[in-house]
Amino acid sequence: MAKSKKYVDASRRYDKQALHEPAEAFELVKSMATKKFDETVEAAFRLGVDPRKADQMLRGTVSLPAGTGKDVRVAVFATGDAAQEARDAGADVVGAEDLVNRVQNEGFMDFDIAIATPDLMGQVGRLGRVLGPRGLMPNPKTGTVTTDVGRAVSEFKGGKVEYRTDRNGNVHVPLGKASFPTESLLRNYGAVLDELQRARPASAKGRYLKGVATSSTMGPGVRISPDSRVEDD
Repeated sequence: MAKSKKYVDASRRYDKQALHEPAEAFELVKSMATKKFDETVEAAFRLGVDPRKADQMLRGTVSLPAGTGKDVRVAVFATGDAAQEARDAGADVVGAEDLVNRVQNEGFMDFDIAIATPDLMGQVGRLGRVLGPRGLMPNPKTGTVTTDVGRAVSEFKGGKVEYRTDRNGNVHVPLGKASFPTESLLRNYGAVLDELQRARPASAKGRYLKGVATSSTMGPGVRISPDSRVEDD
């Protein structure tokens, strides 16, 4: 795929192989986010894990203290009091078998997060082939299968994001928007770093954090020194 002139010009402004301190890296990324929309800033972490081994596959959630800058659309599969709790917490769509059928038969996918109560997972399980490939299948490990749906909705609306290792042992996490102050991106980056260290598999040997890079949606990648840490204010 051919790169745009702005992308090429941006990539010439810095040394692609240089390792930057986090604050400097985010300043560079922000300066190269030149599209007319507010680009998302993402970090990619290359971990020393073997995702072929079940005990080295990371999957979980992390709350970004500065939020995501995105209006997260949440669908909840629940009935009765739990359904009302989800609505009160701001869920965008709530349903049970009717919502399952809507997704399965009508291709309804207008949501970013799917949450379900345990008693409805038998029905939601029918959507595995639809939700699974999109990373939307509710899972207890990410807090999206829960009886406390109100809290889950509030947390995901407020900046909680999911993460998981891909087949190469990389974890990609959104950190916010290019319009965010650098300090906000740093806070979110620090939270993700802390979470990945907390989730380090006991069986992972050798260097754990092998590499880090950050970029905006349409911008080139900037490498961050994996040995750098974000100091608390």
